[in-house]
Amino acid sequence: MAKINTAPLSGMRDFLPRDVLRRNYVIDIVERVYQRYGFEPLETPTMERLSTLLGKYGEEGDQLIFRVMKRGAKLERALANNPTQESIGDAGLRYDLTVPLARVVAHYRNQLPRYFKRYQIQPVYRADRPAKGRYREFYQCDVDIVGSTSQTVEAEVLAAAAEVLNELGFDGEDAFALRLNHRGVLRGLMEVTGVPAELENSALVAIDKLDKIGLEKVRAELESRGVPDDAAAQLLGLLEAAPKTNAETLAWLGDVLEASETGRRAVAELGTIVDYSAAGPAAGRLRLDPYLARGLSYYTGAIFEVEFPGLSGSGGGGGRYDELIGMFSGKTLPACGFSLGLERVILLMEERGMFPAQLAGQPQVLVTIFDESTVGASLALAMQLRAAGLRVDLYPDPGRYGKQFQYAESRGIRYALILGPNEIEAGEVAVKDLESGEQVNLVTAVVAGWLSTRVG
Repeated sequence: MAKINTAPLSGMRDFLPRDVLRRNYVIDIVERVYQRYGFEPLETPTMERLSTLLGKYGEEGDQLIFRVMKRGAKLERALANNPTQESIGDAGLRYDLTVPLARVVAHYRNQLPRYFKRYQIQPVYRADRPAKGRYREFYQCDVDIVGSTSQTVEAEVLAAAAEVLNELGFDGEDAFALRLNHRGVLRGLMEVTGVPAELENSALVAIDKLDKIGLEKVRAELESRGVPDDAAAQLLGLLEAAPKTNAETLAWLGDVLEASETGRRAVAELGTIVDYSAAGPAAGRLRLDPYLARGLSYYTGAIFEVEFPGLSGSGGGGGRYDELIGMFSGKTLPACGFSLGLERVILLMEERGMFPAQLAGQPQVLVTIFDESTVGASLALAMQLRAAGLRVDLYPDPGRYGKQFQYAESRGIRYALILGPNEIEAGEVAVKDLESGEQVNLVTAVVAGWLSTRVG
């Protein structure tokens, strides 16, 4: 019999128990912070209509959508008539959580509050080339506010994102930065440097790659996209000349974009966001960055990304998208949100040893079995401790204690309970601390209370 390949598909992963517990640890903190800011949960289907997905992510994003073929008779008819990619598929796996949110708001608008604040933590799918920290299936943790044009919205989602990262342990002075820009700044820069209006979106796609491929390759891509050489040179020259501090950048942008109404309005909004963020956890993390473009085509205003020193690519990002919901409803409805990249956060936390030794959900205690005559007593003890709220594993077979202790240590269990004939006769339980090697005998009735004060 041929051997079956049991590895997951490229870009997909299995999550073993420790992986799931670590993921749950992060998600629990994310949810608690998001709820503290007044966000409520939302979930949407894994598959969406292709018409929902296509045309929302820009030319490159559309190419990364996993398409799902039609089924049954519909597929047979499509295959019989000169099949194309478009004719045989009618659905796709969700690419992000923002477009499904826009669809939901358009569909359920009358059932939602005036200002809809939702968080959503679900996997998304992209037909991308897998790499370290980059997968074809990965989780996003989104917060979005729908219904307001006020820059308090940007300040709120930035504060929520910063607070999540702080609570996860990214609380050092240089642990992360929140890069901040505005689509209006980019459009203003292209306007004053002479990039033709019809090439602005195409130029944005190239500028979005600046951190990844460098200045000269972006220059070559702008040329390949038809941007005039003098306009490309002026645009990249301005971006290179941008100052470093927020105050200097705002003043510099104000001067450079004085002739652009779009640019002036964007600079004013950026200044307001910085001011509104001054009292929250995002203060000191914000870094104005005229380079930042974010390639998704639905952004209309402020845009932002999380930057971790030493990590290639962003750890999350978002922005304002005031026109996306209108693509579904026919009515403009302002919205702004932030998406945290769960996989990259977990990867960094693993590399830096940021997870606690004991995670919620792991067993805290192992009840051993001495021999067949003590099985009933060990089962009863395990049930008693579980009733007291402890997470208890029962070693299923009688055997040498050394082997049972090794099993406990392999699972990260610190306390092993010994219940042999001598302990049963004395009405006691021997509790062995596998970390220190110490052992204490306790009256059976007090074991649960004693353990509860010591396990995490």
